[in-house]
Amino acid sequence: MGLIRLAVAGAAGYALYKYATRDEGQATLAGSTSGNRSFQRVRDAGTAEMSNAPRTWNRVDEASDESFPASDPPSHY
Repeated sequence: MGLIRLAVAGAAGYALYKYATRDEGQATLAGSTSGNRSFQRVRDAGTAEMSNAPRTWNRVDEASDESFPASDPPSHY
């Protein structure tokens, strides 16, 4: 029982420490309008959203574009 109390007290102390030392200029989530940092707009997938669309475009290109920035390649080979 004493170990549980110690763990709860430690978690509460850590939460208070993080709250007290939080940085107001931290990065915000993409699409958020709050915060001091600016983020670039993330382009939607597909050739319609590209400023310089390629001449040829196939299923693999589409799947690669839709999965970006994921590290896994598309399964259409």
